Amino acid sequence: MNETNTVGVDRLSRRMERGCAFLGSKVAIMAGAMSWVSERNLVAAMSNAGGFGVIACGAMTPALLDAEIAATQALTERPFGVNLITMHPQLEELIAVCARHGVGHVVLAGGLPPKGSLEAIKASGAKVICFAPTLALAKKLIRSGVDALVIEGMEAGGHIGPVSTSVLAQEMLPEIADKVPVFVAGGIGRGEAIAGYLDMGAAGVQLGTRFVCATECVAHPNFKRAFIRASARDAVASVQIDPRLPVIPVRALKNAGGELFTAKQREVAQRLDENAVAMAEAQLEIEHYWAGALRRAVIDGDVEHGSVMAGQSVGMVTREEPIADIIAQLMTEAADALRARAA
Repeated sequence: MNETNTVGVDRLSRRMERGCAFLGSKVAIMAGAMSWVSERNLVAAMSNAGGFGVIACGAMTPALLDAEIAATQALTERPFGVNLITMHPQLEELIAVCARHGVGHVVLAGGLPPKGSLEAIKASGAKVICFAPTLALAKKLIRSGVDALVIEGMEAGGHIGPVSTSVLAQEMLPEIADKVPVFVAGGIGRGEAIAGYLDMGAAGVQLGTRFVCATECVAHPNFKRAFIRASARDAVASVQIDPRLPVIPVRALKNAGGELFTAKQREVAQRLDENAVAMAEAQLEIEHYWAGALRRAVIDGDVEHGSVMAGQSVGMVTREEPIADIIAQLMTEAADALRARAA
């Protein structure tokens, strides 16, 4: 960071103070949980660089999560969180694994927390962070006792909602930012945007796409190359083909994998027609499909038939570099923007 910019640095420090205190990090930047990507190496590197790493549990079994948390703790002494999917059939066991390891922050994603889950997490002493796609849901979650919220716009990679980040921030921050720390996510690729959301009342931000090409990220070289080559318009949302099958759209780079998902939806919808599968099972099958398709791209490097989940900020990912350098650049840009606004 440019040390001569004391005005911008001081302003940035003050605006991030609440988020840093909540996360226990040096900067109020969370790394979005990305299945197969947000594992021990990237999470530990993020936390060691002063940010806040988050393990993506995804479809992991309790035993796999247990090993992943232990491996991450061996790589960093800094705080990090664990992202759990609310529809996971073993959610209670996963929460217990987090508690045994003393994980300080649990992020719940994928819908309203099931009954008893918030209480179970808080009983371990951990803080609960939830995603709030609407203002009404945000208020409901705050009443139920969540400690912080993430508001994520449709520009994000992976599972997305229908509303843009800028609209969500304008609608929600004035109403809820004084009640709990709120982290803004979706389409953020530069520090100027971070400064803007902090000025609007956010406690911090969450970025995922920006960190995929970190040197410490274990994603296949083909996966990283796809990010570096892509532009914003290459990151498109999946299409829902049957209104009876409520599939949450997923944003990923255009490839043959998108067509495969359309075919998968048709297959699952037909089995729903035939009463061969229940709706909950159908949803879970779709989730497992995404987990497998994402693994093919991230781990195996099949970026044509796998799912290359990426946010629209992918056009701002231009090279592979250490995560500490990415954070330093973001912080410098944010501080410069805040200095300019103070002039």
